[in-house]
Amino acid sequence: MGIISRFKDIMAANFNALLDKCENPEKMIDQYLRNLENDMAKVKAETASIMADEKAAKRKMDDNAAEIAKMSEYAKKAVASGNDDEARKFLEKKAELTATQEVLVKQYELACENSKKMREMHNKLESDISTLRSRREMIKAKMKVAETQKKINQMGSGVADAGSNIAAFERMEAKVDKMLDEADAMAELNADSASNDVESLTKKYDASNRLSDVDDELAALKAEMGMQ
Repeated sequence: MGIISRFKDIMAANFNALLDKCENPEKMIDQYLRNLENDMAKVKAETASIMADEKAAKRKMDDNAAEIAKMSEYAKKAVASGNDDEARKFLEKKAELTATQEVLVKQYELACENSKKMREMHNKLESDISTLRSRREMIKAKMKVAETQKKINQMGSGVADAGSNIAAFERMEAKVDKMLDEADAMAELNADSASNDVESLTKKYDASNRLSDVDDELAALKAEMGMQ
């Protein structure tokens, strides 16, 4: 009955604690289920053997009970025939079989109890394996979600880096724009300087023209006054 002790150890194991200790829950679940399925095969074989013992014990008990009934009938027939000695032999055999029957009944009751326990263990283990298979699929699905989320987070980190690159690009663009504005301003200042030179020359010659006009007008005034 070592399998029963092993089975109790299996069912006492803390599945969640095992998962907490492992780095890869998916692999741990698969391994744990493989172990349970191997134990399930052993439990099933042991259960079948004990159930066979139960049937054998019942058959022996029933056969012995039938022999007891048969000896009783033979004893009655012997008494009816006036053969008391023969009747006594049948009754002695009946007593012997009756004593054996008590042992066989106890053996059968023990076999029934063991068979019941093994069937309960078999059904419990089968149910737990089915439950763990469902949990395995659920945990695997959660792991897929976690892996996807991890990839998204990694991509998000990459996007953040791209954002910093864009910011640097914008800073460089602003610097170039500033350089261009300064160059335009310098060109504008140079143009203003050239324009100022032309205006100065224009004013110079305009002043000369005005002096010439004044001289002409003065000469005309003197002529008019007869002062020439």
